[in-house]
Amino acid sequence: MGLVSQPTAAPRRGRFFRIVAAVAVLLALAGYVLVQYISGGGSGPRCTAQGGDGTSYRLSPEQAVNAATISAVGTSRGMPERAVTIALATALQESELHNLDHGDRDSLGLFQQRPSQGWGTAKQVMDPVYASGKFYEHLGKIHDYSRLPLTVAAQEVQRSGFPQAYAKQEPDAQLLAAALTGRSPASFSCAATKSSLAGDPAAVRAALKRDFGSGVLPSGKSAQPSEVRLPVRTTTARAVGAPGTESVQQRGWELAYWAVANSAALHIQQVSYAGQEWTAATNHAPWRRTDTTQTVSTGRSAGQGATEVRIALTK
Repeated sequence: MGLVSQPTAAPRRGRFFRIVAAVAVLLALAGYVLVQYISGGGSGPRCTAQGGDGTSYRLSPEQAVNAATISAVGTSRGMPERAVTIALATALQESELHNLDHGDRDSLGLFQQRPSQGWGTAKQVMDPVYASGKFYEHLGKIHDYSRLPLTVAAQEVQRSGFPQAYAKQEPDAQLLAAALTGRSPASFSCAATKSSLAGDPAAVRAALKRDFGSGVLPSGKSAQPSEVRLPVRTTTARAVGAPGTESVQQRGWELAYWAVANSAALHIQQVSYAGQEWTAATNHAPWRRTDTTQTVSTGRSAGQGATEVRIALTK
């Protein structure tokens, strides 16, 4: 009697393992793409703070929005650039400028503030404007904080278990603060493709009011439905001594860079100020000169549009 061969499970097991391997590869690829987008890597949307000495710091659109908010809340409270640097270094260390909904014990948000330690409700500390304001409130109570080492000042506010960790964030925080507060020679730009969604001027005004306060907005609406125009003037909080051309220009660049940082979130297509212009839908998206007027001591043009920042939205 001849032997009858029995079916084997080996081919089935082989197909199963190949399917599992293929799924794993696809998941890994999707994860890589997601990480690259979040971190600002690859060829996707990204923002860059550029120093006059050639140093730079690259961040994702989400991180750029949060960094711009931290800076705007600080300057609107009359805090100096050093305070903004301390706040940015702290947020870089605590959350990498992501508004985290989790953390050690009940820590939340950009600064990993704990509701159980009196920082506010969970909802409040997840609000970047509120969280930034509370950080500056505590920082302002520290005597002579601007003269303290950054690690000491940050630790006085945060009470971290690893206070020396803030030191490694200081160079990047200094670069970001110099750019986002509008001080030369730093600059800020984002590379992004033009949005397919139309921008909403009301949303831009609401975001400006949220970060800077109502005083940043003009009294009337723009004549153009797809743009927002901001008059450039120093606030009482920002002015030190008699406000001059340079301090006004710093305020203008602060507003302009805020708009660029928020360009992806608010569907901003173009930002113009002081004879220079940033436009989305370009590969590198640098600022370019739109006139040849003689520059002032900041190194930027003092020509056309020095009295207002023009924000054009995607139509």
